[in-house]
Amino acid sequence: MNDYQFKIVKIAGEYEWHVHPETDKLFFVIEGEMIIDFCDGQVRIFKDEMFIVQRGLEIKPSAEKECHILLMEPKNETKPLQKRRGFCLLSF
Repeated sequence: MNDYQFKIVKIAGEYEWHVHPETDKLFFVIEGEMIIDFCDGQVRIFKDEMFIVQRGLEIKPSAEKECHILLMEPKNETKPLQKRRGFCLLSF
């Protein structure tokens, strides 16, 4: 849509701390539960809930069990789908 892409992915485990300095990030949980850690707290996102992380915030996403999510991000986001520290980010 316009300059944004939608990705449906499965996640499990912990991702690394990182920042998206140029864009907000939208997470919508389709199945399961995910956690987003911030330097000063944490948010848990459950099935059928959506959360938007404002640009410039340092975050560490995770999921204790497999979780299916929809991500909305700019098309120019180039981070490949990958595995880091037990965090598995895979396309359906």
